[in-house]
Amino acid sequence: MPFIKKKRKIPLKVEDLMTTPPITAPRETPIEQAAKTMYENNIGSLIIVDPTGRIEGIVTERDILYAVAEQKIGKQLPVYMIMTENPITVKPGTPITEAIKTMRDANIRHLPVVDRENKPIGILSLRDIIDAITALLTITI
Repeated sequence: MPFIKKKRKIPLKVEDLMTTPPITAPRETPIEQAAKTMYENNIGSLIIVDPTGRIEGIVTERDILYAVAEQKIGKQLPVYMIMTENPITVKPGTPITEAIKTMRDANIRHLPVVDRENKPIGILSLRDIIDAITALLTITI
């Protein structure tokens, strides 16, 4: 009789792994200040919000590298000039496997988590996923 390994499902949702609270900034924030905020908070992205608190964009480490390469640093340009507008988002109840697939398909490392009003309540990063995988491997090994 062949050995059949039972497939186990772990019902993890985005809300189980996301980082809260998300760090946000308004669109007029200078690029330099966005980079400083990211550095001070040890994060790889900054969620850009409109005056009502709804997500408007996201600035990532890659965007900051672009700003440096294109000599946009030192000019106090607003962050909206380099942000990704209308970023891909997920809801907190999204299965983690679906969120990972979304990140892989879109080649992104940061996925804002929003509520019903499209206001950011957290962020799921590749680092969050790796931390969870490491914890699960530690438990099973």
